[in-house]
Amino acid sequence: MEWNPETLQFLSQCFLHTLSPVPEPRRIAESSLSKAAETPNYGLAVLRLVSEPSVDEQIRQAASVNFKNHLRARWAPASPDESSSLIPDSEKAEIKALIVRLMLSSTPKIQSQLSEALALIGKHDFPKSWPTLLPELIVELQKASQASDYASINGILGTANSIFKKFRYQYKTNELLLDLKYCLDNFAAPLLEIFLKTAALIDSAAAVSPAAVIKPLFESQRLCCRIFYSLNFQELPEFFEDHMKEWMTEFRKYLITNYPVLENSGADGLAIVDELRAAVCENINLYMEKNEEEFQVYLNDFALAVWSLLGTVTQSSSRDQLAVTAIKFLTTVSTSVHHALFAGEGVILQICQSTVVPNVRLREEDEELFELNYVEFIRRDMEGSDLDTRRRIACELLKGIATNYKQQVTEIVSAQIQHLLTSFAANPVANWKDKDCAIYLVVSLATKKAGGSLVSTDLVDVQSFFASVIVPELKGQDVNGFPMLKAGALKFFTMFRNQISKDVTVQIFRDMIRFLVAESNVVHSYAASCIEKLLQVKDEGGRSRYTANDIAPFFVELMTNLFNAFKFPESEENQYIMKCIMRVLGVAEISSEVAGTCISGLTSILMEVCKNPKNPIFNHYLFESVAILVKRTCERDPSLISAFEAGLFPSLQLILANDVTEFFPYAFQLLAQLVELNRPPIPPSYMQIFEILLSPESWKKASNVPALVRLLQAFLQKAPHELKQEGRLIKVLEIFNTLISSTSTAEQGFYVLNTIIESLEYDVIEPNIRNIWAILFGQLQKWRAVKFFKSFLILMSLFVVKHGSMKLVDSMNSVQANIFSVIVKQFWIPNLKLITGAIELKLTAVASTRLILFMSEPPAVLDAAYVELWGRMLDSIVTLLSRPEQDRVEEEQEMPDIAENVGYTATFVRLYNAGKKEEDPLKDIKDPKEVLVVSLAGLSSRSPGRYPQIINQYLDPANQAALLQLCNTYNCQIV
Repeated sequence: MEWNPETLQFLSQCFLHTLSPVPEPRRIAESSLSKAAETPNYGLAVLRLVSEPSVDEQIRQAASVNFKNHLRARWAPASPDESSSLIPDSEKAEIKALIVRLMLSSTPKIQSQLSEALALIGKHDFPKSWPTLLPELIVELQKASQASDYASINGILGTANSIFKKFRYQYKTNELLLDLKYCLDNFAAPLLEIFLKTAALIDSAAAVSPAAVIKPLFESQRLCCRIFYSLNFQELPEFFEDHMKEWMTEFRKYLITNYPVLENSGADGLAIVDELRAAVCENINLYMEKNEEEFQVYLNDFALAVWSLLGTVTQSSSRDQLAVTAIKFLTTVSTSVHHALFAGEGVILQICQSTVVPNVRLREEDEELFELNYVEFIRRDMEGSDLDTRRRIACELLKGIATNYKQQVTEIVSAQIQHLLTSFAANPVANWKDKDCAIYLVVSLATKKAGGSLVSTDLVDVQSFFASVIVPELKGQDVNGFPMLKAGALKFFTMFRNQISKDVTVQIFRDMIRFLVAESNVVHSYAASCIEKLLQVKDEGGRSRYTANDIAPFFVELMTNLFNAFKFPESEENQYIMKCIMRVLGVAEISSEVAGTCISGLTSILMEVCKNPKNPIFNHYLFESVAILVKRTCERDPSLISAFEAGLFPSLQLILANDVTEFFPYAFQLLAQLVELNRPPIPPSYMQIFEILLSPESWKKASNVPALVRLLQAFLQKAPHELKQEGRLIKVLEIFNTLISSTSTAEQGFYVLNTIIESLEYDVIEPNIRNIWAILFGQLQKWRAVKFFKSFLILMSLFVVKHGSMKLVDSMNSVQANIFSVIVKQFWIPNLKLITGAIELKLTAVASTRLILFMSEPPAVLDAAYVELWGRMLDSIVTLLSRPEQDRVEEEQEMPDIAENVGYTATFVRLYNAGKKEEDPLKDIKDPKEVLVVSLAGLSSRSPGRYPQIINQYLDPANQAALLQLCNTYNCQIV
C-alpha cells in the first residue's frame, strides 16, 4: 500500500465509517480494512494517517486502535506455522523509526494507544532487534526533562514501564539477565535523575501550585516506582544498592507527608496520591522479601510510616489498593526475622482492633456486590481469588503474625470473636454484621492440612461453634432473612464439613435443601456447593461418608429444588447448582421415573443454552450430568436406552444442525456413550451419524478430533460388520492417514488403528494392511518422538496378540523384504522398556514373549539372523518386567508436541462420566512374568543347552540375575 492522497482518503473514509452507528456501513468499512491489512505497508500507512494533523481527531484515534491491533496480530507469529501474513521486515524498520517520536507528539488518547503498540513491538524485538529504542527514549526523556514537559515525560516512562514489565514475570535465564543488565546500564541513572528532579518539584510546588500542575508530577513518580519494581524484581542491582538511600528517602517521604492540594481536591486527586503510595508499598515489600539484609536499616522507619498511614486510610473502596499493599508489607515483616516489631505489649491487640476487624467487617460495597454481582462475590469469597481484598489480606496479616506469636494471636482473636457474638446476641437485627465478622474470622484463619481438604482452627471448638452459631442460621425458618449471614453460615459448614458428624449433618440436610430456593443467588449457590462438597466427604479407608441411603428420604425434594433454582433471575446458568446436580446423580439411586424427569429437565436446559453458549463451566457440568445419568441408569436397566435416545437426540441433532461448535466435542462423546451402551445391531438412526462421522469435513476442526475418535472407536467396536459395506473401511483408513500425519493428532490416529486391529477379523483388514504399514513406516522416518514409537509398539503388540506373530512378520515384509527385523531392532527393542501403564505393560510384554517364541519355531528356528534379535528382545522384556518404572523410563523432552497439542486441548474437554472404559485385550492372562518364564522353560526343554548361551551373551548381568530370580519364583528352569 503506497502512501499517497488516495490512500489517505481511502483509510480516512474507512475509519470514519467504522464509527458509524449504522451496522451496514460499519461492516463494509471493517471488511475493507481487513482486506487492506493483508497488503504490505498497511501498518505504516495507518501510522502515517495517525500522524496527519489535518485528519479529524476521532478518525486518527480509531486508526491508532486499529494500528495497535494490527501489530498484535501480525508483528510476530503466534505459532511456528504462521508466517505468511506477517508484517515485512522493511515495513517493521520504518515503523520502529517513526513510532517513538510520533507517540510523544500525540494527544493523550492516541499516545496511550501508540504506547501500547510500542510495547507490543518491544515485547518481541527489544532489545536485540531494536537496539535504538532505549537510547532514543533516553534522549527524548532528557529533552522533555529540560523542558519540564511532563506529558512527554510520562509518555516515555509509561513506555519504559511496559517494556520492562517482562522482568517481573519471565523465568530467570542468562538471556533475561543479559537483557536486564543492558537496561540497567542504560536506564538506571536517567531514571534516578528524573525521579529526584520530580521529587524536588513536588517539594517546592506541593503547597503553592494548583492540583492540575501537581498531578502529572505524581503520575511521573508512580511510573518511576513501577519501573523501579521491574528493574529490581530479579535481584538487587548494584546501581540501586549504591543509591538506596536516595530512593528510600523519597519513598518514605511519600508515606508520611500529606498533600492537601491533591487530597482535598476530590476523588481523583486522592487516588493519584494513593496510587503513588501503593507503588511505594509494593517496592518496599519487594525489598523486604528479596533484599532483607540490605533493607533492614530502613525497616523500622518504614514499618512505623506504613502503620501510621494505615490509621488514616478510610474504609472507602477507592482506597482499597493502598490499604491492601500497606497491610501486605506488614504481613511480610511479620513472617521475617524482624518479627519482633510485633512483640511489644498491646501491639497485636491494637492491630486486631484497629486494622483487622475494621477491614473484615462488611461494607456497603460488599453488600452491593453480594446483591448485584453474585458471580464476582463468590469468586472472591468462596473461591479464594480475594487475596487483593481488604477482608482477606487483613486475615493474612494475622496469619503472618501467628507464625511467631500463635498463642497471643489465638487468645486475642478468640476474645474478639466472643465480643462480636455477644454484640450480636444483644441486638441480632442491628448487629448482624458482628456475627458475620466472627464467622469470617474463624473461616479465614483456619489452616488447611497439606494435600487434603481437612481444615482446623484453634480459635473455637468447631463442634460447639457449629451448634451454637451456625445451626441457628441454618434452622431459621426464613431462608431469605439476613442472606449474607446465611451465606457465611453455609460457607462455614462447607469449610468444616469433615469435622461435623454424620448424625448432625443428616439432621439438618433437609434444612439445607430449603436454601436452594432462597431468593439470594449467593445463598442458593452456597447451599448447592455445600451439598455437593458434603457428598464428596470420605472417611478412613476412602469410603464415602454419605451414600444413596442417606439422601434417599429427600432425594426427590432435593432434585426439585435444584431444578427450581434455575428459575431465579441471574441463576439460569448457575454452575454451582449444575455441579450439585451432577454430584447428586452420581450418588443417588435413580428410579426410571426420576431418571425421566431429570433427563427432561437437563435436555430442556440444553436446548436453551444451545441458543447462546456463554458459560463454559456450567455447560461442562450440564453435559457431565447428562453423561452420568445415562451411564448409571442405562447400565443398570438397558431397557431405558431408547427412552434416553428419544430425550437426547433432538438436542444433539440441534447442536449438529445449528453448528453449535462449542458443543460438538460434548455431543460426540455422548453419542459414543450411547453407541457403546447399545447391543448390536446398531439402530438405523446411529448409522446416519456414522456416515457424517466418515465425512472428511467433520474432521477439519482440531478441537473435535478426540471426541470424533472416541465416537469412531465406539462404532468400530459395536458395528464392525457394517465396515465391510459401501467402502466404509477405506474412509476410516483415510481418516487414520490424516490423523497420523500431524504431530498434534498422531496419537488419536493410533487409537483408531488400534480399534480396527482389535475389532475386525484379519480377512477384513488384510487387503489394506500392506498400505497401513507403508504409511506407518513413512511416518517413522519423519518422526523422532518417543511418544510415537511407543504408540507404534503398542499397535504392533496388539496385532500380535489378536492375529499372531506370523501375520505381523509376513505383512510387514510384504512392504519391503526383511523390514520386520529392522523395525524390531531399531524401534521395538529400544522402546519396550519405556512402556508405562498396567494394561500396556502386560500387552507389550506378552506380545514380545510370543514374538521370541515365533523366532524359535519353524520356519524361523532361530537362524543366525534372529539370534541377536532374540537375545536383545529378551533383555528388553526382562528390563520391562523386573525394573520399577522410574528406573527405566526417562523424562520425555517433547516440548513441540505439547505446544502443538494446545491447539485442540484448549477447547476439547473430556467428559469424565462418558469416558471410554479401558479394555484389556488379554483378560485371561494375569501375570506376564509367569508367561515369560514358562515360555522360556518350554523352549529350553525342547533345545537343551542352546538358550543359556544366548542369554549369557546378550542379557545385561543385572537382567540375567533378575531372570534367574523370576525362574526361581515360578519354579521354572532354562536348561
